[in-house]
Amino acid sequence: MRVFCSCGSVSASHISSAAGAAEAAPFEEVQWKSAQPKPSRKIQQRQKAETAPEAAPEEAEAAAATEEKPRSNSEASRSLHHRRLPRPSDKDASHTTLKMGSGHFFWAIFYFASLCSASLANNAKINFREKEKKVLDQILGAGKYDARIRPSGINGTANLATIVKVNMYLRSISKIDDYKMEYSVQLTFREQWTDERLKFDDIQGRLKYLTLTEANRVWMPDLFFSNEKEGHFHNIIMPNVYIRIFPNGSVLYSIRISLTLACPMNLKLYPLDRQICSLRMASYGWTTNDLVFLWKEGDPVQVVKNLHLPRFTLEKFLTDYCNSKTNTGEYSCLKVDLLFKREFSYYLIQIYIPCCMLVIVSWVSFWLDQGAVPARVSLGVTTLLTMATQTSGINASLPPVSYTKAIDVWTGVCLTFVFGALLEFALVNYASRSGLNKANMHKENMKKKRRDLEQASLDAASDLLDTDSNATFAMKPLVRHPGDPLALEKRLQCEVHMQAPKRPNCCKTWLSKFPTRQCSRSKRIDVISRITFPLVFALFNLVYWSTYLFREEEDE
Repeated sequence: MRVFCSCGSVSASHISSAAGAAEAAPFEEVQWKSAQPKPSRKIQQRQKAETAPEAAPEEAEAAAATEEKPRSNSEASRSLHHRRLPRPSDKDASHTTLKMGSGHFFWAIFYFASLCSASLANNAKINFREKEKKVLDQILGAGKYDARIRPSGINGTANLATIVKVNMYLRSISKIDDYKMEYSVQLTFREQWTDERLKFDDIQGRLKYLTLTEANRVWMPDLFFSNEKEGHFHNIIMPNVYIRIFPNGSVLYSIRISLTLACPMNLKLYPLDRQICSLRMASYGWTTNDLVFLWKEGDPVQVVKNLHLPRFTLEKFLTDYCNSKTNTGEYSCLKVDLLFKREFSYYLIQIYIPCCMLVIVSWVSFWLDQGAVPARVSLGVTTLLTMATQTSGINASLPPVSYTKAIDVWTGVCLTFVFGALLEFALVNYASRSGLNKANMHKENMKKKRRDLEQASLDAASDLLDTDSNATFAMKPLVRHPGDPLALEKRLQCEVHMQAPKRPNCCKTWLSKFPTRQCSRSKRIDVISRITFPLVFALFNLVYWSTYLFREEEDE
C-alpha cells in the first residue's frame, strides 16, 4: 500500500501500521463470525428449508447425510447455547461488517493525518533555525557585506545622509560631585537606522528579527559622548550588548554603559541652587552630509522609577540638538539637559542651625558678670574657633571659585557676630578698668579738696578771732519791697521753673536707669549689647532669606 502526503514524508513503519489497521477490518469480521456458537445441523437444515424451499435436492441429501453422523459433546453444548442466542441474519451481519470496516478506516486516516502534522511541525522547527543560519550567511557572508561602507539614505538614496534615531533609558545616577563638578550615570543606550543591504525574507512572518552580539559585523555610527570623563562597558556575565536586524533592513543597537560626565556648575546660590547637567552625543567623523542623529519620536529619554539621589532631586529633563561647526565641517549632535534641585534640608540641619546655635551661645557672655573674666574669655574663644572650623569644613567640600557663594555670606556674618561678642567683652573690660582708675583718682581729688577746705576754714576762724571786737557787720534785710530789683529777679526764676515739662523720651528714660558714673559704663555696654546683637542678627536673617529665596525663584 503506497501513501503520498504533500506536506512532508512519513516513515515506512507509520505507513505500514496505518495500512495494517485499514486491512484488519475483514479479519476482525471473520474472527467475530468464528467466535459465535454454531447451531446444530438439524436446526441449520430447518432454517434453510424455511428460507429457501426451492433448494436443490443435492443440498437436501447432503444435509440428511450429515444429520445422521453422531455429534460430539461440544457440538451439543454449542447447539444449546445457540438456542438461547439467536444468530443474526446475513443482511444484518453484512451491514455490521461494513460499519465496523468504515470506522476502522476512519481511525486509520486520522492517525495518518496526525503523523503528518507532527512530522510537519518537527520539520518546520528544524527548518526555521536552518533558515535563520542561511539568512545570516546570505546577508553577512564573506564578500557580500562590507561594514566599512555606510548605508544609503532614505529609500536607498545614495546622496542623502544616513538617519540614526537615538533613545536611552537612565537606570541610575550614582553621585553628583560639587568639588570635581561631575556626575556619574548608568544608562541603556539605543540607536536605530536602516541598512538596505540587510533585508531578508521573514518566512511569512515567522522570522521577526535576527539577533547578533558582535557589533563589528555590521556598520555602526561613530557616536561619542563629548563631555565624558570616564566610561566602561558591562561584561558580566556576558557583554551587555545586542544588535537586532529586522526583515525590512532596520537595525537596532542596544548597549549598557556607565559614564562619568563633566557638569559645570554655578555655585552663587549654593546651597539654594539648581544645577543643569548635560549629556552630549555627537558624530566624530561623519559630517551632517553623511550622518544625522535624531531623537526618536515619542519618548526618547526614559528614567527609572523611584530614582533616589543623596542630596539632589531630578526635577525634569529636556532633549535638544547641539550641532557643532568646526574647521572640518558641521557635525550632528544631541543633548539631554538634566535639571537637579539641591535638597536644602540636609544643609539646614548640618550648617544653618549649628551656626545659629553658635551665635546665640556667644551672646551668653552678655549676661555674665563683667568681673568673670575667665568664663567670658573661654566662652568667646571657644565659639569663635568652633565657627571657624565649621566654615573651613564647608569650604573643603566646595571648589575654590572666584565669586561669593550664599553659604559664604552666611558663615561670614555668623563668624562676625561671634567675633563681635568677643570684642564686646574686651570693650567692657577696658571700660570697667578705666572707670575704676578714674574713680580712684576722683576719690583722691575729693580727699585733697576736703583737706584744703578744712585748712581754709581753720584759717578763716583764726582771722575772725584776731579782728577788732567793735567791728560792725552789714545785715541783709529780711523783707524786700516790690520795687526791689532783687525781688524781681527771684520772681522770674520761679516762673521759669514752673513751666510745663517736656514729653519724656523712651530711650533716654531707659538709659537714665544706668547712671553715667565711670564705674557703671561697662554694665551699660552689656545691656545695650543684649538688645542690639539679637535685633541685628534677626534683621540679617530677614534680608538673607528674602534675597536668596527670591533669586532662586527667578532662576527657576
